[in-house]
Amino acid sequence: MYGAERRQLLVRRARQDGRVDVGNAAGEFDVAPETIRRDLGVLERQGLLRRVYGGAMPVERLDFEPAVPQRDRTNAAEKDRIARAAVELLPERGTLLLDAGTTTSRLAGLLPADRELTVVTNSLPAANQLAHRSHCDLHLIGGRVRTTTLAAVEAWALRTLDGLTIDIGFFGANGFSATRGCTTPDSAESAVKAAMVRACRRRALLVDHGKYGDDQFSRFAEIDEIDVLVTDGGLDEQAVAELKDTAAEVVLA
Repeated sequence: MYGAERRQLLVRRARQDGRVDVGNAAGEFDVAPETIRRDLGVLERQGLLRRVYGGAMPVERLDFEPAVPQRDRTNAAEKDRIARAAVELLPERGTLLLDAGTTTSRLAGLLPADRELTVVTNSLPAANQLAHRSHCDLHLIGGRVRTTTLAAVEAWALRTLDGLTIDIGFFGANGFSATRGCTTPDSAESAVKAAMVRACRRRALLVDHGKYGDDQFSRFAEIDEIDVLVTDGGLDEQAVAELKDTAAEVVLA
């Protein structure tokens, strides 16, 4: 296959899936990862893609926020491992918060039945998983529900969070980095996430490696506000070192 043909297929894959991953593309085309990185560099200079950590995104989707089903399919195996690792952070009893996100929803499905837990969430998918569980005292935060993320946001949610003190919170993010912190595209959702961070005594960020360096519009927390960052082994040593310099504990699932 000629390089031009491969680059055309890379653009098509990025537009279809929302991003292209260097490792997956290298395996698919049977070339070295460095070859794919050079291809992505060419496509970025042509204005077709933007390089992000581990791959690239099509420029027409830079302001596009994927809906829950599409995000749930992205790095699904990594998200499963992250959620399983996060179970180790759960208290034997007490209060916990689940932010809206596909990885935090996975954690909701893994909550042990032998623990007395009070769960607070603004996530409809997480609440749906927990509503019929007898071991869980579930509190659903109200507000306007964003159709993209199925999260409750705005004034009702903010007023509720202002009166809460929670033992540990589990958060998702659309992007994270040592320099720009934890970010998301929507300012209303960011405001609720920031209020959740303030309400929690301890905070855990659950994010797959593909989001590193993909800084979004609105920051809801600095990395040094996060006590434990749980990600997967796809994050390289330099990125891990940058994150550890912020004093956050980094767990690789």
